[in-house]
Amino acid sequence: MKSGAAVAATLLLLAGCATVGPPKPAMQTFVLDYDTPLDPQLQSELTAIDARLREKYGMTGADAAAGLLDLRRGRVAMLYPDRIEYAASVAKIGILLAFFELRDPAAALDSTTRHELGLMVKASSNEMAAKYSRLLGLREIQAVLDSHGFYDRTRGGGIWVGKHYGPNSERIGDPVADHSHAATIRQLLRFYLLLEQGKLVSPEASRAMREIFESPAIPHDDLKFVKGLTGRDVQIIRKWGSWQEWLHDSAVITGPGRHYVIASLTHHPRGDEYLAELALAADELMIARRAR
Repeated sequence: MKSGAAVAATLLLLAGCATVGPPKPAMQTFVLDYDTPLDPQLQSELTAIDARLREKYGMTGADAAAGLLDLRRGRVAMLYPDRIEYAASVAKIGILLAFFELRDPAAALDSTTRHELGLMVKASSNEMAAKYSRLLGLREIQAVLDSHGFYDRTRGGGIWVGKHYGPNSERIGDPVADHSHAATIRQLLRFYLLLEQGKLVSPEASRAMREIFESPAIPHDDLKFVKGLTGRDVQIIRKWGSWQEWLHDSAVITGPGRHYVIASLTHHPRGDEYLAELALAADELMIARRAR
């Protein structure tokens, strides 16, 4: 027969086992905010990749910002994370978020709406973006982004939607840089992190948004990150943007042994080439890290 002390110890052990449970995956517990530390090794590796590509393409530190978030290990690296840039079409992700925040959650998403949102995000249709931004309202869209912490004027800005994607429309410049559409690396990485965690609006809304990003019937535009990853065993959801020399891409990449977010904002005539090579180098890095 066990002693009282032994029984107490056993009960304590069982209680501990019952409450602790298996550890959560790094992705589900990771928080990306202004206090999140950078991973020294990943930061060093991203810095080296960026330096090599900037030298190759004649770019300076002012011409490119980049970020890499390893979702499997919960590690992040960022270059110029809070430097606001004109976002071009990348900011359309703000319209998508606001649509799911402001619509009736009980209403079914019909096939036409789902396809139109897919055209807005995956094919970057300005017509569909303008249709939904006018439906929702610019101030209402930005209020949603602000409420989710995607724009903070005291921290460099973030994701901003201040103009419909069409001519002769109202314009509200962002308070930091007066951009009509804007983004920062930190907030782009954070958007996709919350999407993958199922924390954008709700798990159901996050799942529906991810399906819209996927939109299998709509082909990817073969440029930037997608061009760099051509032929590799990966699945990509992404939002790119181009206007004049503002050339950007942002994506979630999933493949054997790797799952990560990558984003880069460039302002240079050779930005597309930088983006393609950045994606390839980052994917090689994630494959190499898998073996460590």
